[in-house]
Amino acid sequence: MGFLPFYIATRNKQLRIIIIGGGYAGLAALTTLVRHASNIDITIIDPEDHHLKITHLHETFRYPLSDFLIPFADLVNRFGFRHMRASITVDEENLQNWQKDKCLVINEEILNFDCLLVATGCKNKKIAHGENVLVLQDFMKISGSDLLSSLLQKNNKSEQIISVVGGGATGIQFLFEIKQFLQRQRIKGKLRLIHSQDHVLEKFPASFNSYVRSCMNESNIDFYPDTYYCEQQVGKILLEEKYTKRQFELPSDHSILFLGKKEDKLFNTNAFGQVIVNQESLKDIFVAGDCSYYQSLGSNSLTAQSAVRKGQLAARNILRQSGIIGLLEPYLHYEIGYVVNLGPTDAVGWLVTEGNLVTGLPALVIKEVVEAQYDFLLAGIDTYFDKITI
Repeated sequence: MGFLPFYIATRNKQLRIIIIGGGYAGLAALTTLVRHASNIDITIIDPEDHHLKITHLHETFRYPLSDFLIPFADLVNRFGFRHMRASITVDEENLQNWQKDKCLVINEEILNFDCLLVATGCKNKKIAHGENVLVLQDFMKISGSDLLSSLLQKNNKSEQIISVVGGGATGIQFLFEIKQFLQRQRIKGKLRLIHSQDHVLEKFPASFNSYVRSCMNESNIDFYPDTYYCEQQVGKILLEEKYTKRQFELPSDHSILFLGKKEDKLFNTNAFGQVIVNQESLKDIFVAGDCSYYQSLGSNSLTAQSAVRKGQLAARNILRQSGIIGLLEPYLHYEIGYVVNLGPTDAVGWLVTEGNLVTGLPALVIKEVVEAQYDFLLAGIDTYFDKITI
């Protein structure tokens, strides 16, 4: 059992903890709790029967989806918690009731708790789409290679045009994986990127845009900036210019949409991860991951690494609060890097400072090291000493 500063457990009391959500934040909290406490009862509530390493989905054009699915049953055997398959609504009214009652009712079963952690994440934006359109949720069920192959087989054209919508990190990573997949399969296809902003990866240093755009030019990928997606129709895509509102059409056989995450259901917390409702911190309810906004100096970026850091911090504070001393730790995690894959052989990122651009093999190595940290964490080994973000 690892040593946790300022935590002295209360004797002869088993701590009951419920975690809603089995994503990056939820499992980071789980492994931290198990590492630092022995007399503890943990229940994870999640509607799926597996944990999905969602940041790897673009790699399913090279590897089977099963490589990135971890059954909760395996994690239960490894860490000794209970998994309940259920969906639960989290809103301010429920949070207040849970704090007052110190219990949840799931499938007519009453679950009492000492502390509750909400780690449900952000929902991806949804849009109505037809049979020639794919969205990120589709890749959570079927590998990219199988999905795209099935889509392309429906059309007998010698060369098909694929429109990728969304120039954020997810869209860019899928764009270059699709390009490499078409080349490996010797499939004639034309790719274009449609983005609502003037630059790709606009949340990152301008050097990211410059590097990615040069790679797109080398790969003969067309770019339509400041353009909104309207609809994929048979053989064409309907678009709208951002500023003039002029609608126009382009030839397109398929569209793949990466429209980002909805941020309309973020829960504010204090610096320690305790949720704030009606300007009051709920002492026994913590929030972590993409559904949380920490009022502190730490990073609130919607990344896997920030989710992991918040989950670990919330777990440590849950233990400290339940102990004799009760001294909590503020969230101070900051980012010293970010890496975006550009296919299996290239990447772009920054390290230490945003002006320090890293590309190619060095960037790939950094990303592999950081992703290995999470694999170690799920094996029960915490190696999170640096703060590079994937």
